[in-house]
Amino acid sequence: MRPEDLPQVVRIEHVAYEFPWSPGIFRDCLKAGHACWVMSWPGEICGYGILSAAAGEAHILNLCVDPQYQGMGHGRRMLRRLVDLARWHGAHRVFLEVRPSNTAAHQLYLDNDFAEIGRRPRYYPAAQGREDAIVMMHKLVPDQRD
Repeated sequence: MRPEDLPQVVRIEHVAYEFPWSPGIFRDCLKAGHACWVMSWPGEICGYGILSAAAGEAHILNLCVDPQYQGMGHGRRMLRRLVDLARWHGAHRVFLEVRPSNTAAHQLYLDNDFAEIGRRPRYYPAAQGREDAIVMMHKLVPDQRD
């Protein structure tokens, strides 16, 4: 992802989510040096993913596919790319949060070896107040035991 991609990324964010990230959040992710990637199909941005990695852990901050391109495997490909980047950064675990109401994303993560490890009560804004977040984790290396 480059700064010139932001108009397309922000457009997708607003089409896909009722409570989208602001352009400033995306700019801050780029400035912070997070792994920010876009996916093109055919020749236009159809999705993106953002990964933060440090101290042996990684966190998928955002993964989104334009609704008109969902159901074509793009989310799975972006998720696998982000997990590969986490490995490259030396992470042992990858974390993410997902809305319980986002059943397609939740199933994608389950299908790719993410496990629910907890909940964050009232984490996300929602039309009727707040919605919990399901916290998920994927282990990249087995636990080390003495």
